[in-house]
Amino acid sequence: MLPFHKAVESDFSAVNDLIIANLHSNVGLVENIGHYIVGSGGKRLRPVVLLLSALANGYQGKQHQSMAAVIEFIHTATLLHDDVVDVSALRRGRETANNQWGNAPSVLVGDFIYSRAFQMLVEIGDMRIMGVIADATNVISEGEVQQMANAGNSSIDETIYYEVIYRKTAKLFEAAARVGAILAAVEPESMAAYGKHLGLAFQIVDDVLDYQGDSQSTGKNIGDDLAEGKMTLPLIYARDHVDEQQRQVICAAVESKSAEQFETILEIVRQSSSIDYCIEQAQQQAELAKQALDGLPDSDLKVVMAELADFSVARLS
Repeated sequence: MLPFHKAVESDFSAVNDLIIANLHSNVGLVENIGHYIVGSGGKRLRPVVLLLSALANGYQGKQHQSMAAVIEFIHTATLLHDDVVDVSALRRGRETANNQWGNAPSVLVGDFIYSRAFQMLVEIGDMRIMGVIADATNVISEGEVQQMANAGNSSIDETIYYEVIYRKTAKLFEAAARVGAILAAVEPESMAAYGKHLGLAFQIVDDVLDYQGDSQSTGKNIGDDLAEGKMTLPLIYARDHVDEQQRQVICAAVESKSAEQFETILEIVRQSSSIDYCIEQAQQQAELAKQALDGLPDSDLKVVMAELADFSVARLS
């Protein structure tokens, strides 16, 4: 158990129980796929962010547990759908649900988990929180469509890159932190900023790991981003800081959605100082996340939230 899980251990355990309970279905395949993907070993960082945000702001009820389960269900549904869209075979070090059961069951169970999240939201019955979640899920969908539309486009710049990762990744972190503050009846913008910058840092690091990590540590096949034609930050920086011949190698691989030249491109990325640049950008986002905590009362939980921001980048070491 990581330190930030330990800090909210009893609540985190209650969230896990809620997740299992709310996966119940009279349709066996729904439960099989649901339990498979939920039990695949993810860190459940988004629920942790919600718990920390609520508790660090003095919340003393129980709804933060239900909302943390809602956040995890939404995230899980997007993973099931993403793996189908990306034709992924490996997720969190295990075979993806779509690779094991097929695309149609994965999409439909993703729909089930997504709709179950909204059933739980109705039970909570807070219109302000419903608005936050409805907005977040809409933005996430836009981000996924935008990323799909950008696949194979070698001219993507940093502005567009940040738009995509904000929508597809950081938005749910932002929503989790915002909901925690709303539950605690405090002004939510600082917590929302914390979640946003934390999410951006995590995604930048994930994109770097595709050019620096290994399948065992990342839980996915290295080179998948290149094979999907994704112009992530490591490639964007390298493309703009190498000679014309190397730039053409990068662009051709992205446009053809091919990882055949992955080792060559990996060397180009490393020689261009792209990894150092990306780490610097991730560190800047982590620092912005920590700065957003300035108005939070001093507590052990506040320290843990700052440590979580540091952890987002430390995964590269």
